[in-house]
Amino acid sequence: QVQLVESGGGLVQPGGSLRLSCAASGRIASSNIMGWYRQAPGKQRELVATETSDGTTNSAESVKGRFTTSRDNAKNTVYLQMNSLKPEDTAVYYCHVAFPWSGRAYWGQGTQVTVSS
Repeated sequence: QVQLVESGGGLVQPGGSLRLSCAASGRIASSNIMGWYRQAPGKQRELVATETSDGTTNSAESVKGRFTTSRDNAKNTVYLQMNSLKPEDTAVYYCHVAFPWSGRAYWGQGTQVTVSS
C-alpha cells in the first residue's frame, strides 16, 4: 500500500506562484511515475504534469512554460512549481503515483488551489 500526502495549496492572486509538494510512503518501487492532476468544478479530472523516476517529464499544453515538476527520489517526493497562475488554474490538485511493472496506481486526497483577485 502507498500513501500520498499533499501540501502547499491555497489562495493566490493572478500572476502569482505556488509550490505543491507530495510525499509518498509505503511500498515504493524504484520505477514509478509521479505527478499531478487537477479537477475544476463541473469538469473532468485532467493531467497537469508528471515525471518518471528517471526524469522524463510530460505536461499539459495549458501549463507548459508556467508549471514545472521536480522530484527528490531519496524522499519519494514530487513537487509542482506553479508560476504565472491564472484564474482558470483554479482546481483541486491531486497527486498521483503509478508503478508500470505492477499496474498499480494511487491518488492523494487533493489540495485546493484558488487563483483569484
